[in-house]
Amino acid sequence: MFDIKSFYEAKSVADAVDALVKDPDAEIISGGTDVLIRVREGKDAGRSVVSIHNLQELKGVKLLENGDLWIGAGTSFSHITNDPLIQKYIPMLGEAVDQVGGPQIRNTGTIGGNICNGATSADSASTMWTLEAVAVLEGPEGERRVPVSGFYTGPGRTVRERTEVCKYFLIPRESYEGWAGHYIKYGKRKAMEIATLGCAVRVKLSEDKTHVEDVRLGYGVAGPTPLRCRKAEEGLKGCAVADQEAVAAFAKAALDEVNPRSSWRASKEFRLQLIEELAKRAFYEAVRKAGGEVNA
Repeated sequence: MFDIKSFYEAKSVADAVDALVKDPDAEIISGGTDVLIRVREGKDAGRSVVSIHNLQELKGVKLLENGDLWIGAGTSFSHITNDPLIQKYIPMLGEAVDQVGGPQIRNTGTIGGNICNGATSADSASTMWTLEAVAVLEGPEGERRVPVSGFYTGPGRTVRERTEVCKYFLIPRESYEGWAGHYIKYGKRKAMEIATLGCAVRVKLSEDKTHVEDVRLGYGVAGPTPLRCRKAEEGLKGCAVADQEAVAAFAKAALDEVNPRSSWRASKEFRLQLIEELAKRAFYEAVRKAGGEVNA
């Protein structure tokens, strides 16, 4: 049994916001794969919960008229992985969330919860950073939009207020059209594992597929929040895909923009080694997916 003071199932996003405003002790819950663990451990025991789990307005994936992709915050990981639009335009995200936990977690957990939980180890986070996703929140003061890159304020903390509901994410058309990417999750085992390090790379190649027109490099567990290595990215733009020295310099440059820590999962030194190595591996795999040739 879970020590929950009260449970309210919201009828709409507006209803959920209203319930959160009326009860200062209430907390939002969707899939519950993080919230219920905190309740069981006693961290959030005795609190009220407002459920948005069954709100259809928060679920699914849509292609908007302007070409942007709309991803409902209440969409489960399994849905994202198997959605035709995700598979067509940003398969990297589907592959990333397919590495979360096991089948039960992926069938229940949501992308909104994964981001709003604020964990640097979230498997969707580094990919969403490289997709330059935008989170759309609704609260008592109305709706606001926050780039995922500005969503995190510290370990387990985000800009989302307690009375706000994350409704959906937008992936700009210019962030996926002409791009390809790859996410690597490193852990002690291949499933049911929290990432020791996550690395996401997206590339846009020249028309002849021989040069890097643009690149994005994101990490999870390389600092207190997910992050992008923008200086490292700048150094690789315009370089030949076959220039192994440039790729090596790109991976090494990332070390100046990260701040991993030692934990029981891995030492800081080992994570630094992973940061450099996985950048190269993810880059080359992204190049392959973009249609380029790799000889490394």
